[in-house]
Amino acid sequence: MSIALHGVPIGGGIAIGRAHLISQSMDEVVHYQLVESELAEELARFDEAIATTREELERLTASVPDNAPAEMKAFLSLHVMLLSDPMLTEEPRGIIESQRCNAEWALKQQADALVEQFDAIEETYLRERKHDVLQVVERVFKNLNGQGVELPDGDWDGELILVAHDLSPADMVLFKDSAFSAFITDVGGSTSHTAILGRSLDLPSVIALHNARELIHEEEWIIVDGEQGVVMIDPDPLVLDDYRSRQERWRAARADLACLRLSPAETLDGEFIELLANIEVPSDIEDVIDASADGVGLFRSEFLFLGRDTLPSEDEQFQAYRKVVSAMQGKPVTIRTMDLGADKNARWMSHGVADNPALGLTGIRLCLAEPLLFRAQLRALMRASVYGKLRILFPMVSGLSELKQALSQLEIVKDELWEEGFAIAENVEVGAMVEVPAAALVVGSFLKLVDFVSIGTNDLIQYTLAVDRSDDAVSHLYDPLHPAVLKLVAHTIKTANKAGIPVSVCGEMAGDLRMTRLLLGMGLTRFSMHPAQVLAVKQIVRGTRLETVKELVARMLRTEDPDKIADLLTQLNTAPGV
Repeated sequence: MSIALHGVPIGGGIAIGRAHLISQSMDEVVHYQLVESELAEELARFDEAIATTREELERLTASVPDNAPAEMKAFLSLHVMLLSDPMLTEEPRGIIESQRCNAEWALKQQADALVEQFDAIEETYLRERKHDVLQVVERVFKNLNGQGVELPDGDWDGELILVAHDLSPADMVLFKDSAFSAFITDVGGSTSHTAILGRSLDLPSVIALHNARELIHEEEWIIVDGEQGVVMIDPDPLVLDDYRSRQERWRAARADLACLRLSPAETLDGEFIELLANIEVPSDIEDVIDASADGVGLFRSEFLFLGRDTLPSEDEQFQAYRKVVSAMQGKPVTIRTMDLGADKNARWMSHGVADNPALGLTGIRLCLAEPLLFRAQLRALMRASVYGKLRILFPMVSGLSELKQALSQLEIVKDELWEEGFAIAENVEVGAMVEVPAAALVVGSFLKLVDFVSIGTNDLIQYTLAVDRSDDAVSHLYDPLHPAVLKLVAHTIKTANKAGIPVSVCGEMAGDLRMTRLLLGMGLTRFSMHPAQVLAVKQIVRGTRLETVKELVARMLRTEDPDKIADLLTQLNTAPGV
């Protein structure tokens, strides 16, 4: 009997094949007591497992092929770094000694404590870093027991699909030669490293399925729909035939998209639309170039500051920014200043976690509260500005006062650099992010001081609707089509267009194919999204007639009835050429 599971879709299309289950050795941990004379030997066994794990990860990092996604080596390096953290190397030793227990139990106790701490963090990206810790713990645990990772072998009837509670970057490297076609996991979120790797590998993948590992049997036929987030277990013949047809259509569509790489993103009535890409680390630039994007619309620079024990120096930041700007060869690169603070504290920061982190010291507020840190980043940005077309974007601006202070800091930095003899570009464009309702409502006042604005729809939706989309209890209320959200986005776009100031959308709405014509109808001409979404959005742009789209969107903005909005959106997306 067929079973359908629903999780978080990571993309990559559809895979149909046999399941290969990855064993999870920490599901059942035996606890036993030691006598005093056994402690030294147990501590040595634990230390040996740590050393073996480090050697494995370093060996795997060195073996990553040059054509592998850059993220793979970066995540493996992060796991090596975690093995040097006392939370994994020293705390379990203390538990072994104080409780006189076996190393496996001590490691499990420490892992549980760390998971509890991570679960208390509200910011999605940092909370999901617990999976990296657990992946490292799992590898240490296997080495404690002398267990290797079981590789699939033999002939497979169909594609090979990995099924696991979780998958680490190290697992990805080990299984690369096995030519697996898809993977699914019980845990993970949209910003987990498993998800990021899935997108970069362009494999059909679904995560956060909760109990797939328990329900699926070895070599059982399964279907992975990475677009809809659906996994079918033991599909009946009719379902199997249907999905095989979908798979062929998807492959044909992908082939058609590849032909659009060098075609302009131009509507049927001749309007050029700028399609930019979002990146998180410099190595992402390769994906931007492969997608033939018109530039980088958002470089989230805070990822240079996270996952490390020390603050990145001005020179280190400069090298990262220069690499990206130079690689784009004159195309624009918009770099957002560090969006850290409160719930995104790096280990080297002294600020504690606020009672309500989302409303605390974050974004531009933290930058202004830490002027030396802010100026170091601005200096690095301005030094990199001579290597291409660099734009600077200030995050989480809520009022004119914050914007004026940020611009003042930038002027101070420019004067310093001139006096020190550094070459800097004369006309670096500066923008502000519209992420809170207050900013959207007073955006007109911003436009007198900036060269462009960028709408961060992820946070704008969250703050407008008072919904934490990472909270399962209320995530269903996170709705980009809520009338209030649409009105704020449309108001921002209309106000900027009227003033002749470029405006972009850089949140998830920009890459959501359902929203492309909606945003076009609002007057948006600059989109920024994940590189993998660029060609699909371009295809919709090229099949859209703006005159007709604007009429339907105007009707959507006049109603506050969710059902009518949904009906109009369907009309918007189903009519050929609209």
